[in-house]
Amino acid sequence: MDEALCQIGDSGPYQQLLLYFVLLPCVLPCSFHAYSQLFMSSSPEHWCARPPHLRSSANVSLPWPETTEGSRCHMYDRDYGQMSLHNYTSPQPNASLVPCRYGWEFDYSVYATTVVTEWEMVCEKDFYSTLALVLLGLGGLIGNYIFGYLQDSLGRRPSFFIYLLIECVFGIATAFAPDFTSWLAFRFGVGFTVPAILGTPYVLAIELVGPSHRTMVTVLTNIAYSLGLVALAVVAYLVRDWRQLALATSVPFLTFFLYWWVLPESPRWLLARGRFDEAEKVLNTMARVNGRCLNPNLILDMKRKYQVERFSKEKCSEERSYGVMDLFRTPNLRRKTIIITFIWFTNTSVYVGLSYYAALLGGDEFLNFLLAGAVELPTYLVLWPSVEKLGRRWTLCISMLVGGVACLATLLSQHDDMTTLVLYCIGKMGISSSYVVLPLMASELYPTVVRGLGMSTSSVAGMLGPVFIPIVNYMGEDVLVLPLLIMGALLVAGGGCSLLLPETLHQQLPQTLEDGESFGREWCPLYSKNRVGEKSEKKRPMAPESPIKSLLHVSLKETPASTPIATDITSSTDVNSDTIFSVQEQTLRVTVV
Repeated sequence: MDEALCQIGDSGPYQQLLLYFVLLPCVLPCSFHAYSQLFMSSSPEHWCARPPHLRSSANVSLPWPETTEGSRCHMYDRDYGQMSLHNYTSPQPNASLVPCRYGWEFDYSVYATTVVTEWEMVCEKDFYSTLALVLLGLGGLIGNYIFGYLQDSLGRRPSFFIYLLIECVFGIATAFAPDFTSWLAFRFGVGFTVPAILGTPYVLAIELVGPSHRTMVTVLTNIAYSLGLVALAVVAYLVRDWRQLALATSVPFLTFFLYWWVLPESPRWLLARGRFDEAEKVLNTMARVNGRCLNPNLILDMKRKYQVERFSKEKCSEERSYGVMDLFRTPNLRRKTIIITFIWFTNTSVYVGLSYYAALLGGDEFLNFLLAGAVELPTYLVLWPSVEKLGRRWTLCISMLVGGVACLATLLSQHDDMTTLVLYCIGKMGISSSYVVLPLMASELYPTVVRGLGMSTSSVAGMLGPVFIPIVNYMGEDVLVLPLLIMGALLVAGGGCSLLLPETLHQQLPQTLEDGESFGREWCPLYSKNRVGEKSEKKRPMAPESPIKSLLHVSLKETPASTPIATDITSSTDVNSDTIFSVQEQTLRVTVV
């Protein structure tokens, strides 16, 4: 595929048009639906409601206890129906407290309605909104796992539209939920697609360009995601009713189904699956738009190689299917999978946790969330050149360590709100940087045949973070720095583990499981030279040894060196082993008799 991209253009007008007008907009549904629930379930100020016959009297209010929490969830134990108007407003310091008898009244100065105000999810029910976030994360965990199989079996293109349909249907249904239980079920359905639906535009963007442009498309994809968070803050600021917000963040994405006629299937995935005719059509379209020509012999050679290797390995006509266990069968691929999965869990937990944490900082919720998204943008100005100069591994390590240390440092400034806010922003910048590098590095480490499955498996484990991180933030309402300390410790641990992965900068993408096992097999954590005492070998290409060469070895062991071997040359000649292997294997077609 990389050779084909050299012929047709590895980042020509076709890739640029597709990136800016199709793939980057396809990032928005994920950023909108991942965090719109924060505004739907926002809890405004509330207090015990007055008796029904006095709610029309604006000047009459219940006598509150001195503590703020008491006024939010408790009232004096009195018979209000038998009291005079004077007694309603007189203090009762010796009276006992009971839970609010007449419901609650809410401050509607910020939100017109939320699910909290509509179904009175406060006091004893204040955990309900946290439970909804937990189920949203649980839906994402299940959806990510299934999405990996869909991407590698059905393809990148149909998987995206299946999940887009699910997201739009459940997102619109959210606006018409009659009660909390149905709303919870609809949000679980939306969570089923988050963040899995982000996989198609991200993977397609990487697989359609050459190795030197992967960093660019990765950074641009994450910039689009951050801009989506900023746009969500603006939309939520303008739409203060939770039902209208559900529609505003779902209905516009119905127009994305028009992309069905312009979004291509990944030619890299088609080639890995042996669907050469379809891959050739996509590549010819890319070549035509880029003003280039594709050598027809290239597809023919790839098809011939694929057929020979498939026959020699499987000995049957059945198509090879891949599963999660393929990621753990061989030691090197297993080691890389475990490390990537742990770092993915760390990054997802901290990124989602800090995004949820913005509401706990106090002040304007819309402004806090907008800043949490906007603070990511300057990070990319430094990230882009550092990934190309320092490489993926060190950039990932430094980003996680900076973010982790900043979060841990809040322990020293827990009584200084401004310092805590600054450290929070530094932590958000660090995790945003590592959140960009990790998927790029993972996509370059997993082989093509299991790339979608591998990234999905790691992200599924990562989605365990959004399941438990809302509970951590819920506990942080009493101890403000507790969530930051937990997230900081995770980042530091993940940063150390990142040094155990091989560097992928300017390396060819592994295609088969054999490629994935061989890549970085002798990697040393501190340097990339061969281990001491091991015989130095000449660097070999990523592709495994061709069955043709294997057949030659077998034939020569059983046949004298002077045995005639027929080649493309019309006359048969006596060829010895040295002569055979001096010929380029790609141009030699042999018949082993």
